[in-house]
Amino acid sequence: MILSLPGQVSVPAVDPSLLRTLTQLIAFVVGAALVSGVAALTYRWYTKLRLPLWLSILLGLSTVALTLNTVGVFTDLLSGEMAIFSPARVVFNVLALGTGAVAAPVGRLVGDRIATDVFAVAGARELDVELSRIVRSVGRITDVTLPEDPGDIADIEGYDPVAAATKEALAGKTLIFPRRLTLADMEARLVTRLQDDYGVGNVDAELSADGTVEYLALGSRATGIGPTLAPGTVAVAVRADPANAASPGDRVQVWRTDPEPKRLLTAELRAHAEDVATLAVDEEDTTRLDAAETYRLVTLPSEPRAEREFASLLRAAEETMYVITVAAGSDLVGTSVDALDVTVVAVKGEDGGIDTLARDRTLAAGDEVYLVSRPEAFRRLESRSRPPETQSS
Repeated sequence: MILSLPGQVSVPAVDPSLLRTLTQLIAFVVGAALVSGVAALTYRWYTKLRLPLWLSILLGLSTVALTLNTVGVFTDLLSGEMAIFSPARVVFNVLALGTGAVAAPVGRLVGDRIATDVFAVAGARELDVELSRIVRSVGRITDVTLPEDPGDIADIEGYDPVAAATKEALAGKTLIFPRRLTLADMEARLVTRLQDDYGVGNVDAELSADGTVEYLALGSRATGIGPTLAPGTVAVAVRADPANAASPGDRVQVWRTDPEPKRLLTAELRAHAEDVATLAVDEEDTTRLDAAETYRLVTLPSEPRAEREFASLLRAAEETMYVITVAAGSDLVGTSVDALDVTVVAVKGEDGGIDTLARDRTLAAGDEVYLVSRPEAFRRLESRSRPPETQSS
C-alpha cells in the first residue's frame, strides 16, 4: 500500500505487523542484555570474579524463552489463536532466541565493566580485570595485576612451596592500591595483602615504576616439629609422666618404671598432653623405647640449648638462613662484610677456616657466606655473587 497526498512524494506505508515484530525483537535484545548485565554486576560484587560466559548466555535465553512462553504463547492460547505453530511464528521465536543469545554477552561485558569501575572507586581491595582509563585517572587508584600464568609465580628458595591452588587463585588477579604511594610502599602493601588475604607465608615481589609485576615468588613458612629437629634427631611419642611444670625445650632423662628403675636415655621434651609426651631423641636411641610401656621423665637442671633458641626465633621471624658462594669476578669480591645489607653469621673460606660475626672481613672468591635475611635481600645478594655475565639470568 502506498500513501500519497497532493503535492507530496508518495512513500510506502509501513506494515504494522513488521513494525510490531521489529519492536518485539528490540525489546528482547534490551531485556536479555539488561538481565545479563545485572547478573554480571551482582556476580562481580558477591564473588569478585567475572560472570561465566555460558551463564550469561543461559540467562539471556531464559529471559527470551520466559517472555515468549508467558506473554506470547499464553496470550495466544487464551485468545483462541492457533497460529503458534505456524512457520512465521517458529521463525520469529528462533530469531528472538538468537538475539537474546547475542545480546547477553554484550550485557555481561557492560555490567562487569560498571561493577569493576564502581567497586574500584568505592575502595575495593581486589579485582581480576583491567580497570578503565577513566577510573585509573580520576579514581586516585593504582591497579597491580599479578602474572596471568601460575607458572610465572616462582618459589622462594629456602621455604616450602605454596599450594598450586593458591597460585591458580592469584594468577591474573588485579589488586587495588592508593595512587600516591612510593614504589617501596606499594611493594610492602602487596606483600602484606598476599600474606593476609591468601595465607601466604612469605612474598618476594618486585614492581616497576608503573606498577607492573616484574618478579613474584611465594613461599610458606615451615610448620610442625620436623624443621626444628637437628640432623640425626627424630621425634618420638611415648607414654610418660612428665615432671611437674616441665615445658617444651627442657632436657629430660627417660626412666623405666620397673621395680628396679633404670635410666634409658636423655632427650628433649617437645610437647606433652595428659600421659603422652613427644621427645626429641637421637636416631639410634629410638630402639630403646617401647610403645607399650610407660616411662617417667626427670627434668635436668639445664638451660635450653642455644641452637634450639635460635631455631625457634628464626621460625617466628620474617628472615631465614641462606648460604651463598662468592664466585670469582663477582661484585662481592673485595667487598667488606659490613657493607652487606644483611646479617652475616659466618664466613667460611676456601681453606676451611670459619670466621663468625666478622664484620670487618673482606670477601674473596670461593668464600661461603652464611647469612640471615629476607628472601628479596638474598635474591639480590645472590645475583651479585655470580659472575657479571650470569647476573641477568
